[in-house]
Amino acid sequence: MKKIPLIEKDGWLAPHRGAIEATVTEYNDILDEITDSRDGLVHFAGNHHFFGLHPYSEGWVFREWAPNASAIFLIGDFCDWKPNKTYRLQQKDHGIWEIFLPKITFKHGDYFKLFVEWEFGSGFRLPAYARRVVQDPETLLFSAQVWHPEEPFIWTDKDFHPEIKHPLIYEAHVGMAQEDEKVGTYNEFTEKVLPRIKEAGYNVIQLMAVQEHPYYGSFGYHVSNFFAPSSRFGTPEELRNLVNKAHEMGMAVIMDIVHSHAVKNEEEGLSRFDGTLDQYFYPGGRGFHPAWDSRCFDYGKREVVAFLLSNCRYWIEEFHFDGYRFDGVTSMLYTHHGLEKAFTNYNDYFDGSQDRNALVYLMLANHLIHQLKPHAISIAEEMSGFPGVGAPPEDGGLGFDFRLSMGVPDFWIKLIKDHPDETWNMQALFHELSQHRPEERTISYAESHDQALVGDKTIIFRLADKEMYDFMSKETPNLIIDRAISLHKIIRLITLTTANGGYLNFMGNEFGHPEWIDFPREGNNWSYKYARRQWSLADDKKLKYEWLGSFDQAMVNLIVNEHLLDPLPAYLNLANETDKILVFNRGDFLMVFNFHPETSFPDYGIPVAPGKYKILLNSDNPEFGGFDRIDPDILYFTEPVGGNPNNGHQLKLYIPNRTGLILKKIPTPSIY
Repeated sequence: MKKIPLIEKDGWLAPHRGAIEATVTEYNDILDEITDSRDGLVHFAGNHHFFGLHPYSEGWVFREWAPNASAIFLIGDFCDWKPNKTYRLQQKDHGIWEIFLPKITFKHGDYFKLFVEWEFGSGFRLPAYARRVVQDPETLLFSAQVWHPEEPFIWTDKDFHPEIKHPLIYEAHVGMAQEDEKVGTYNEFTEKVLPRIKEAGYNVIQLMAVQEHPYYGSFGYHVSNFFAPSSRFGTPEELRNLVNKAHEMGMAVIMDIVHSHAVKNEEEGLSRFDGTLDQYFYPGGRGFHPAWDSRCFDYGKREVVAFLLSNCRYWIEEFHFDGYRFDGVTSMLYTHHGLEKAFTNYNDYFDGSQDRNALVYLMLANHLIHQLKPHAISIAEEMSGFPGVGAPPEDGGLGFDFRLSMGVPDFWIKLIKDHPDETWNMQALFHELSQHRPEERTISYAESHDQALVGDKTIIFRLADKEMYDFMSKETPNLIIDRAISLHKIIRLITLTTANGGYLNFMGNEFGHPEWIDFPREGNNWSYKYARRQWSLADDKKLKYEWLGSFDQAMVNLIVNEHLLDPLPAYLNLANETDKILVFNRGDFLMVFNFHPETSFPDYGIPVAPGKYKILLNSDNPEFGGFDRIDPDILYFTEPVGGNPNNGHQLKLYIPNRTGLILKKIPTPSIY
């Protein structure tokens, strides 16, 4: 029997060998089929070069896949937006439709649509491979737009080949990344936000809501046009420029890619594209997501797999993205989408509810992504803990580089909401923050955009609540705000320093952005008041937000410059439940936390390796809103416990209450 490394690493998977082997076999069979008959996976993922509108030497060619259609017409100004036999596509084999048109038919910037007919029906549609889609501000209707500028964008990032072992991710939404009450643009993000991210020390930018979506308030997760960068933020060239500038500044850019579902809109989306509900989506009820009011892709159809893989290739090749954060992976993995399902043991993962088609698709997608860009970053938004998410396909896994540690923010919310900090359990805290499956690396985070939305609360707001409105001036002391700032800093510090791979922060959360996210909608009278980021709060030297931003910047830059996440794993040195002291190490780095709300401890003994240590980061530093209770220049020397080296060594520290420290062991010159 052939060994499967995933099972070899985790013996508890042995009873489920059959299911894992079946998935691996199907993946290999499809890969072999693609390689043999379609000239390789990259070629198979080239639909965007064939379908859609493309210029050629004598004019234009347009192709579409619509097997149930009885007729398809291109419509636009050239035919007064009415079906005309001159612009009727010809039906080819395998449900493909095609038309060749003279050059004068289209010019750059023209608008067009499809009119599709089928038995007993017809309707306007946007091309499935449309590369630009624009909404009319008056009619609110969407049209495809010919996008073929005379001067192509010139990339200057050919020397950018990042190998980012530990992504420190700045999660951002272009539209709400500005202070004015409006929709922000790619250009504004490039000019105003990229320098902030660079200065803050993050090495990866994760862009949300890039794929076109008809409803702005969906946060970009109800995608209608998978190959079109959202035009509400600007032009494709302006998005390219954003990525190019980020690369010039040394930062990778990944995007949220939504292949877990699609918007159910029919005129601007893929639903009922050719008159059938199951062209791109599963037939029957399985094709509708019961919680998201959207459509579920049929990952068992070769045409759908080719569409989605082509989408993966498109954004990497056309916009130089460095990888993806795959949205809604848990929903893809199971026919029940993970809804109202508790995963308490391995039988719950292999109870017959797996969508093997989706598993194989994700394996193919990750294979393709890393074939196109070997140092690409792929991240799974996966909350069930499915075994093998972070293992290579050849080892029996799905091939993601990282899995989001979605349990970490849930843990922090429950801890802050349900338990006063004097009762926090140090052992449980360390366990929750450092646990992970043996085969995977994870992205840890204390909070993301999910916790900032209306209906939830950010960490700073849970800690400070209404006091934030009156006591964030440095001239107005307040004990509630003091507690909130202290805990905000050490919660983020311990989350980052326990990470088994990388870390994520949503824009503005690093400085404790005071207000939630609420996109314009009927319920708020279509207001943009909360769909923005108030950067001026962090820039104002009179406000305490500056302290939090400065601490985050110092923390992230230290992690990068010292390669602090390299030593694995994090080893627990001490967890004292009475004193609320938690200490752990990663190689030569020692992380010390005092979560006690009142008590500071002088000469606190910490078991460590012998040597001398220096403080690299201190959350009690006055620059970070601390109380300056520790001398930053002291070198700390270990001493034998009880004067006997056989009992081990200890480091005696003064540890103020609600303080986090990072120390580093300093090499001692050899006397030989």
